[in-house]
Amino acid sequence: MHTPSFVDRYRQKFEGGPVYPPRIGDATFIILDTETTGLDVKKDYIISYGSIKVKNYAISISSARHYFLKQKKVGREAIKIHQIINVENALSLRDFVKLFLDDIENAIIVGHHIHFDIAMLEKAVRPLGLKKLLNARLDTRKLAIRLEMGKHAGHQFIPARDYGLDALCRRYHIPLDDRHTAAGDAFLTAQLFLKLLKKAKQKGITTMHDLMT
Repeated sequence: MHTPSFVDRYRQKFEGGPVYPPRIGDATFIILDTETTGLDVKKDYIISYGSIKVKNYAISISSARHYFLKQKKVGREAIKIHQIINVENALSLRDFVKLFLDDIENAIIVGHHIHFDIAMLEKAVRPLGLKKLLNARLDTRKLAIRLEMGKHAGHQFIPARDYGLDALCRRYHIPLDDRHTAAGDAFLTAQLFLKLLKKAKQKGITTMHDLMT
């Protein structure tokens, strides 16, 4: 299968592996969220995608993206949660993957329960010849637990509800606006991420090495 040029361009950015600058303030983070037809990676798929970038401890509003993908059929439960039925200008899978890869470049991917979003996005890029995403990534849930409970906190003993996106937004005084849309959840997560970076800075974490390890 011929690999599209935009996939090759993406791969070339990681020839030496994921790279990020020494200081947190110089790194580019892309905070993203996917809305899907369900939680089964094997059978479900992406309905919409939202992202926004953070650099130098600030949100770049102009970087915000919100894409909808063409769907054959969306189940009742997905419609009830996401309120997405038919959207004009919905993208084909190929067009979405091109825009997505061009946008994330070699930024650090950030999200809440990010491993699910990564799994769904890798399912989307796989038909175009990319087995997995190559970016470094951070999970705001895990970062929050680490900063609040310590680096060696036993995650299995922590109630899941205490570190859901809603609970953390309330704890950090972030208004829960536009919840359960990809763009809205990405923006909420970006605000939470900034709060966590501020907390990290107060604890002396200012380098990417310390943040990522």
